[in-house]
Amino acid sequence: MDHDLNLKQAITAGETSLGIELGSTRIKAVLINRQFETIASGSYEWENQLVDGYWTYNLTDITKGLQEAYRELSQEVEQQYGVKLTRIGSIGFSAMMHGYMAFDSTGELLVPFRTWRNSTTSEAARQLTAVFQFNIPERWSIAHLYQAILNGEQHVPRIDYITTLAGYIHWLLTGAKALGIGDASGMFPIDETTQDYNKKMVQQFEELVADKGYPWKLRHILPKVYPAGVEAGSLSLEGARILDPSGNLEAGIPLCPPEGDAGTGMVATNSVKKRTGNISVGTSVFAMIVLEKELTAVYPEIDMVTTPDGSPVGMVHANNCSSEINAWLGLFQEFYTAMGQKADKNQLYSVLFNQALAADPDGGGLLSYGYFSGENITGMEKGRPLFVRSPESRFNLANFMRIHLFSAFAALKLGMDILTKREHVAIDSILAHGGLFKTPVVGQRIVAAALNVPVSVMDTAGEGGAWGMAILASYMTNKDTQEPLDRFLAEQVFKNAQGQEIKPDLSDVTGFDVFMERYSKGLPIEQAAIDYFVENGRD
Repeated sequence: MDHDLNLKQAITAGETSLGIELGSTRIKAVLINRQFETIASGSYEWENQLVDGYWTYNLTDITKGLQEAYRELSQEVEQQYGVKLTRIGSIGFSAMMHGYMAFDSTGELLVPFRTWRNSTTSEAARQLTAVFQFNIPERWSIAHLYQAILNGEQHVPRIDYITTLAGYIHWLLTGAKALGIGDASGMFPIDETTQDYNKKMVQQFEELVADKGYPWKLRHILPKVYPAGVEAGSLSLEGARILDPSGNLEAGIPLCPPEGDAGTGMVATNSVKKRTGNISVGTSVFAMIVLEKELTAVYPEIDMVTTPDGSPVGMVHANNCSSEINAWLGLFQEFYTAMGQKADKNQLYSVLFNQALAADPDGGGLLSYGYFSGENITGMEKGRPLFVRSPESRFNLANFMRIHLFSAFAALKLGMDILTKREHVAIDSILAHGGLFKTPVVGQRIVAAALNVPVSVMDTAGEGGAWGMAILASYMTNKDTQEPLDRFLAEQVFKNAQGQEIKPDLSDVTGFDVFMERYSKGLPIEQAAIDYFVENGRD
């Protein structure tokens, strides 16, 4: 009861921070207290639409989703604590990174929002990578802008401002054309020393489009870059009414810099310190490693972004991870049911995953490619899940499970090897999160073997990006003077967080290396499956 009373007093006094993150399928709002506990939350489900060949969300849905997530949160506050939510200490917005939102001088959206999911910018990305000698992925905002220029799109001369989804919401509610450095690093390359857009590359871009005679300069149409911890605007009266149409929310609340979902993921997993990283596991898998220095070469397998406080980050993203494991587990579940048994899914995963610990270190000579879709890191354009063995392979359940777990991280391993072996990037620890780690120990041991780095799973790993955004808002108002973000996270937010670290086992590491030799040599088999396996006469 005392705890609830304290929370009620904290809410009334505005000793809270609000984070709202717009993900690809859900908008989530989280309100936290000064102890970083979630007081209330709200959410709104939404989906992108394919309009005129572009994946998009319309402005009406963006506003409606914001309002619904906030309404649900404020309703929970009133029901739980008996007070209306009127004052909030600080607010922050985050969203899917990259993409393209272009506005004219009146604030009109010139073309429908083009999300990160659009792969319509390959020519622009290729040309800009060559000019900058810096990897520009297709989803980056500058690739979208340059592709619109190459396409001769009529809206380009009218551009007054381009931003990301998080930047748009921040602008809508504050009037400030601001962006956190992490999100900005997915629009245009960032110079770590100046904590701003790379001046040389801005100039190179200007020279590239000089003959077009546009009335704008790139630097003037990009948002201003802000590091974490500084105020980037305040909630206007109009913004307060947009977020809370009921009229209860007060204007004047300070807002921290809006961030991308990569940055909030780093914060939520305490992975902003140099030589640390996080790995997110699901249908796809990506690892983000905070670097001590810039890379010496350009690698299409590695995206260069930054932490919310401006440190360089190498991001390796593989399109495929857990889909093939889930498909096989579904088959085992069918068999179990056919035998007249009731299959508990969690138990099934636990039993079968633990079999992998009893396997031969290299998986007994088996081979698997879990490519449900094309794989960018290995250059495969389509997906053909494949399982291969020789008559000499040791084909048993333990090896079968181990090899599929190995395969889930094999493409990621190829990208990570560029960082660790070619660039000699030092990694002290990695924090892992995702459903694959619900079964204790097994997934951690496999990832530790693949990356040869200690891997931790923490009890806060499921909190998510909206919570991470609320932490960034809290950091702005509650940090000590000059307290860096990594220290704030380590000494305040995660001070008492529980977690389990697993160090690499030498036998597992050696076994994974043997498997990777087999995996790399076998890639032509996967290519042959793509070339020759046609279903029902269709590709």
